[in-house]
Amino acid sequence: MSDTVIRVENLSKRYVIGHQRQERYVALRDVIANGARSLKQRIFHPMQKFEDPEHEEFWALKDVSFEIKQGDRVGIIGRNGAGKSTLLKILSRITEPTSGRISIKGRVASLLEVGTGFHPELTGRENIFLNGAILGMGRAEIKKKFDEIVDFAEVEKFLDTPVKHYSSGMYVRLAFAVAAHLEPEILIVDEVLAVGDAAFQSKCLGKIGEFGESGRTVIFVSHNMSAIRRLCDISSLINKGEIQAYGKTSDILSMYLSDPSVGSQIVWEGEQRPGNESTKINAIKLRNYCGKAISSVNISEEAFVEIDFEVLKDLTIQFSIVLMNENDDCIFSSLSNLENNFHNKHFKSGKYKSTCCIYGNLLNAGKLKISLICFTQDWGNGFRLDNCISFDAIDDGILKADYLGNFGGLTRPKLNWQTTHN
Repeated sequence: MSDTVIRVENLSKRYVIGHQRQERYVALRDVIANGARSLKQRIFHPMQKFEDPEHEEFWALKDVSFEIKQGDRVGIIGRNGAGKSTLLKILSRITEPTSGRISIKGRVASLLEVGTGFHPELTGRENIFLNGAILGMGRAEIKKKFDEIVDFAEVEKFLDTPVKHYSSGMYVRLAFAVAAHLEPEILIVDEVLAVGDAAFQSKCLGKIGEFGESGRTVIFVSHNMSAIRRLCDISSLINKGEIQAYGKTSDILSMYLSDPSVGSQIVWEGEQRPGNESTKINAIKLRNYCGKAISSVNISEEAFVEIDFEVLKDLTIQFSIVLMNENDDCIFSSLSNLENNFHNKHFKSGKYKSTCCIYGNLLNAGKLKISLICFTQDWGNGFRLDNCISFDAIDDGILKADYLGNFGGLTRPKLNWQTTHN
């Protein structure tokens, strides 16, 4: 007997995106005329494909195929918009696929969005029984697990309060407790755990680990690479709706971290080059220690900001990069004249390349962006390029041991510590 519990074959999901018309309204005569025009095109040109300017097709998933065996703990990673959540919704039978087949053997519990499967007007107590019934549990089975669920969720004080009054954290605690304690054969968890506090995240991840070790199947989507590395034996990398790679988690994480993208480099040509009458910027790129273009930085490794520029007339110039997070908090700025090779250096006309090294074990995880400032010798005739490139700083979790939460602060430097016996 096969131990495959999930089989996905040529799975695709298409959405139709509507675009707003320029006209303020559509009259009945417009509807009739457009319908007649469309009918005429289909009659006289049946094989020709006609595009509708008001609607655009978007394929969230395209011909996805894979198998998951009983007891597998599978991590699904990919950038925002890659199709991860769409895949989980289809596996959870929330969304119908456009084409393809899915075969699932066993009871599935899903935790995809805050409040999914809860009725806002019902109390926490009532929603436990409702959610359990949705998962196929009998009342006696739910009552047997009831105290464990309440204790894990830490919502006993608010158990008889309608969940519409719960905070997002309380929602997540209760939803996860129900999904995890009613013992489905397959547990599907999306990034929703990021809503909870660090202590609860750690408790949830520990529960997921126990769930997988008991021989049940776990599918886990997260941007927390340390959690993926610790919990998942195998992983899948999704890119633009397609399975780019599937295999050992360490290999997939390495591939994900080295995946280049447009956002982490920008190239200008000809008259489009920014700058002034004395200096033009040709390109700004992010590279790893091997010189390869990257869009994600493992925070334990070095990264390099590379600036290609052209000096149009002899002068002294200096660069500064400013690193910001997604909330526009300045993490640090670096001025090139602090380096010996740039100190009061006079450039003759020509093309140059300047590289700034961002040390390993300095950045904290998150989405970051870089602005570039160019100064001339009089500090007056310069220019600034805001948010030139962006990239993800990812914590692979190697130095975090069993801690799976996030570190606070704009940076996360690895400092030298010494402990002596007094």
